[in-house]
Amino acid sequence: MEVSSIHINSFLTSRESCPVVDVRTPDEFNRGHIPGAVNIPLFTNEEREQVGTKYVRESRYKALLAGLDLAGPKLTSYLHQLKKVASGKNILVYCWRGGLRSSSMAWLFNLAGYNSKTLAGGYKSYRRFAQQFFTNPYRFIVLGGMTGSGKTELLNRLKTINEQVIDLEALANHKGSAFGWIGQPPQPTTEQFENLLFEQLLKLDPLKPIWIEDESSSIGTIFIPPTIYSRMVKCPTIVVDVAKEERVARLVEDYARFSADDLVLSVTRMTKRMGGDKAKQCIDYIRAGNFKEAINIALSYYDKTYNYGLMSKTAKPITIKTSTKTENSLSLLLAAKNSIGELSWPTD
Repeated sequence: MEVSSIHINSFLTSRESCPVVDVRTPDEFNRGHIPGAVNIPLFTNEEREQVGTKYVRESRYKALLAGLDLAGPKLTSYLHQLKKVASGKNILVYCWRGGLRSSSMAWLFNLAGYNSKTLAGGYKSYRRFAQQFFTNPYRFIVLGGMTGSGKTELLNRLKTINEQVIDLEALANHKGSAFGWIGQPPQPTTEQFENLLFEQLLKLDPLKPIWIEDESSSIGTIFIPPTIYSRMVKCPTIVVDVAKEERVARLVEDYARFSADDLVLSVTRMTKRMGGDKAKQCIDYIRAGNFKEAINIALSYYDKTYNYGLMSKTAKPITIKTSTKTENSLSLLLAAKNSIGELSWPTD
């Protein structure tokens, strides 16, 4: 029974109407996968290692026999797992390179009455396509502002009026600062973050402005794709200038509800950058429940760091004075957006 494969462009369109099955090992899947795919692994992590060892030390044929011995007893299990996720007959299947693992599983699924197609080139072709997609000349409007300026809230409000928005911190499960991990789910790998970012960009029009929050090259443990970060540095930046007292109040509201131990751990991790005395003061205030003073100290460090980062921008940022309490923030942002001339967009 012949198994047909489809190119990445057709794959991305077809998946909207049928489930996508990743037949790689759990370790490979956890490292990075096509968002929305379900994992029905042909081999466990250990089994794949066994087959690979046979291939390297003996022969392809011996590896094939070992693979059949391992997979044979599990054929019905694969079909039971598929039945849980497939409401119809059409299935898309992929492995790393679009080779024996995906074609074998697709053959089994077809034998059971499904219409399975594999991704030509496998997950590797998806990754290559995503990396190439990152090189598009996006018209980013980088939303800047010191810590506590309410940039994420502004991005969410921009979404409600149909502006194009990418929320990097939401994709990264991290709010950007040393405290940004607190109260968040575990971060994805950098590879999976890139996949999630690609899927977001895929939905947007690259010829129209896209709002994106100002970040350093990393967010927690993940790294922004270099081509995207380079584009962000070159694109226009709009900085919201919010009074420090307001920022402190916002951050107290955001973080005072969390464990003091988590807050202290975050400060401890930045002791070298803050300075030992400042870090100790900050920790003492946290332990005493004086979050306002603790945040004041932390912001002294963050504000200095942010101002230094603004110097790396290719174009001079547009600054708008606003307040987290006013309703005109959006109109000010849109006015700043409209002031960006055609020549402001980078050409490379």
